[in-house]
Amino acid sequence: MNNGLDSSSLPPEPASRVKTEGYHMDAAEFRRQGHQVIDWIADYYQQVEKLPVLSSIEPGRIRAALPEQPPGEAEPFERFLSDLDQIIMPGITHWQSPNFFAFFPANTSGPSILGDLVCSGLGVQGMLWATSPACTELETHVLDWMADMLALPPQFKSGGDGGGVIQDSASSAALCAILAARERATGFQSREKGVDARLVAYASSQTHSSVEKAIMIAGIGRERLRLIEVDDRYAMRPDRLTDQVEQDLAAGLKPFFVCGTVGTTSSNAMDPLPEIGAISRRHGLWLHVDGAMCGTAALCPEFRFIHRGLELADSYCFNPHKWMFTGFDCDCFYVADRAALIRALTILPEYLRNRATESGAVIDYRDWQVPLGRRFRSIKLWWVIRYYGVAGLQYHVREHVRLARELAREIQASADFELVLPPPLNLICFRHRAGDEFNRRLLEALNRSGRIYLTHTLLKERFVLRLCVGQTQTREPHVREAWDLIRQTARALS
Repeated sequence: MNNGLDSSSLPPEPASRVKTEGYHMDAAEFRRQGHQVIDWIADYYQQVEKLPVLSSIEPGRIRAALPEQPPGEAEPFERFLSDLDQIIMPGITHWQSPNFFAFFPANTSGPSILGDLVCSGLGVQGMLWATSPACTELETHVLDWMADMLALPPQFKSGGDGGGVIQDSASSAALCAILAARERATGFQSREKGVDARLVAYASSQTHSSVEKAIMIAGIGRERLRLIEVDDRYAMRPDRLTDQVEQDLAAGLKPFFVCGTVGTTSSNAMDPLPEIGAISRRHGLWLHVDGAMCGTAALCPEFRFIHRGLELADSYCFNPHKWMFTGFDCDCFYVADRAALIRALTILPEYLRNRATESGAVIDYRDWQVPLGRRFRSIKLWWVIRYYGVAGLQYHVREHVRLARELAREIQASADFELVLPPPLNLICFRHRAGDEFNRRLLEALNRSGRIYLTHTLLKERFVLRLCVGQTQTREPHVREAWDLIRQTARALS
């Protein structure tokens, strides 16, 4: 057939062809091996409580156990699970352990795991509505569900000018918010002519480092990110924000973005959104609110105080992959004006053009994120919501908060330990009264034990221990045993 190509320009035929038809895993083998993998995961969850929480292997051990070269021929699948046990498991820090109290929860659950399996099995590339309508429409609908479940302001639902999208993380959500804010502030000229050097952004000194990183990526520069002083509860001071904005305006700069946080990583601090929102409206700043972990708490009406003032925000995000039993990666990112986000990020090469997009009747989520490609992540969130129901999710959030507050009362009553600040939700910041060096040694000893895993922060230049209650399988006995171990270890070090 003449296809317009000169045969001399084609690569030569190989001397011999490798027979590859039998190399694929057929349905029967997939079913057989899949049962083994599910059994392996189920067995893991049955024993994870007994495993050392923090991996203690030395650097390089995992690579040293792997072959220098990839296999030349196919290997039997049975070896894969054996190598998981022998090579990989010693290098795993068990984030799903009920004794994991470090950093923040990074939860998954049975329905989430199975939803991810379906996502992988379908192998959908959901960049356009046309490339799998179900991928887009389920995501839009489930994000509207989440808006109702958290009682978010109505402007964040898809029926109006706004809407939600699943990002991989709060870091990506912050970057998208900053890009949209940058373009809105410059009349959408930065994407064409480069970044206006006068732009300046604001966040508190306790804001997550992802905002600083996003400011760097967006071309604003770290020197143009103002870190605002915090109060005794480590929340942003609105008076200091006002002072800084006015100084920058007087200097001929262009304030364009501020990030408020509900639940900072260090201490769970809650920035005062009503005051920050009023300042944002007065000066035309894009207000982005990061509720990465704590947003989940708003499932419960009694914890919705964290969102007071959210109606003044331009964008908001929270992570079901932290405290809502949905495996990483799953960040719910909402905007009040989706047109600003889309206009900041859209680009349409000829090979992506299609009738549905040109009709304007569909959402193409490629325009709501930095990458083009996207997975069918909404399946796992959909299944988690349906499996637990709103009532089930509320039960677990309330229980985690109750356990954290009970532990806080125990610490407050202790003669040896002090509570650094009252926990608003599920993160306890505390320290031994013996001082920074003792607390460092205490933390090292606790984590070396393998029985629990904690992390630390610095608050007012003091070394503070952090204990976060939020893992899927964490129950009251785990918290009590952690507190007993902390006291026993401290006595042994004294």
